[in-house]
Amino acid sequence: MRRSRADVVVIGAGPAGLAAASAAREVGARRVVVLERDERAGGILPQCVHTGFGLRRYGRDLAGPEYAGLELARALKSGAEVRLDCCALRLEPGGGVRRPNAVVAVSPAGLEEIRAPSVVLAMGCRERPAGSLGIPGSRVAGVMTAGTAQRLINIAGIMPGRKAVVLGSGDVGLIVARRLALEGATVAGVFEAVAWAGGLPRNVSQCLCDFGIPLFLGHTVAEVHGRARLEGVTVCEVGRDMRPVRSTAREIACDTLLLSVGLIPENELSREAGVPISPATGGPLVDECGASLTPGVYACGNAVYVHDFVDDVTTEGEIAGAAAARFALGESGDRRRDGCKMFFREGRNVRFVSPAFVRLGRGRAWPSLALRSRRPAANVTPVFRWEGGQCSGPDLEFVNPGETIRLNLPVEVRGLIESDTRRDVTVEVSLESQ
Repeated sequence: MRRSRADVVVIGAGPAGLAAASAAREVGARRVVVLERDERAGGILPQCVHTGFGLRRYGRDLAGPEYAGLELARALKSGAEVRLDCCALRLEPGGGVRRPNAVVAVSPAGLEEIRAPSVVLAMGCRERPAGSLGIPGSRVAGVMTAGTAQRLINIAGIMPGRKAVVLGSGDVGLIVARRLALEGATVAGVFEAVAWAGGLPRNVSQCLCDFGIPLFLGHTVAEVHGRARLEGVTVCEVGRDMRPVRSTAREIACDTLLLSVGLIPENELSREAGVPISPATGGPLVDECGASLTPGVYACGNAVYVHDFVDDVTTEGEIAGAAAARFALGESGDRRRDGCKMFFREGRNVRFVSPAFVRLGRGRAWPSLALRSRRPAANVTPVFRWEGGQCSGPDLEFVNPGETIRLNLPVEVRGLIESDTRRDVTVEVSLESQ
């Protein structure tokens, strides 16, 4: 096994990982190595041929491959080493310069161990597979995730089918439904079990409404039919217990069933390394700089929680990469294991909060919070509660589970962050209807 050293190792060459590598080099890290298991950099972006990327970051309406190309060019220009076809197999946390982290990777050149004071986890996310749904029926061809269909069409040039049904209304499913329609396929409908769409409102409008694709809320696929190839599905309304109502069943002839039932942060590597994981997001618990509770290990982008926009993923990658470089160079106060922290906890109608914690003490940054609601609600007040006090944030006209909410911390919470308390503080964040 070959062995080498670096200041920062970045795992994943999607937009978060590339931005982290660029920022680490710009801060002063001497050797930054990016490990990417795919044959191309950019994460999911190379197969996203539609536009809508980069409006915030570049002020331009870019396609996915264009955005990925700009971030890759910046990383390479900064001097970062981007290794493709190189898969990280194991992370062994160390804790600092004297006992650096070890990343074991495999590539066509063989096994290699890279030791570095800082590691940035930027593995992105993956789709929930068919096996997690338990839909009755045979394991026929034609049932796949929406992302797989997108890759077949946009990378391989292969149509997955001619008549499709989409289960779940996540953004990837909405975009692929439109892509199939543009290629001449028939999309019988998008079926969503809950009473609201899971994707962004703009995608519902632009991908479904503009193409006459129906959206059936409160419906699910109850069974698949066919032998070797999918021949049709049974769809039903969903009751209050979230079970199919069999009396409403109807069959739809189709040769393709696309699943768009949620994205999961990719964190098997993190769990095996013992990095504390949030049960709410499935990603590492991180602070406002992307630092996890494992010293020297940082995380960013969709590996932390699933974001709405790639521009935000890139920004958080830069923050984590810069912090990782400062840690490696000995310029960070985050080396302390015993520093007091403020933890944010999910309250009423809040599915997750990020960052999960901030370190307390004067001179700390005041981060904004990213959170999502569990259900739609109008006229909502954000409420912050902790032992001995509470305060409210500015009212929100509407919250939607498909969109991330960003809140600035009230002055009372900022005061807690600046305090010199000698114990951890927990703040519960709720979204309460007026």
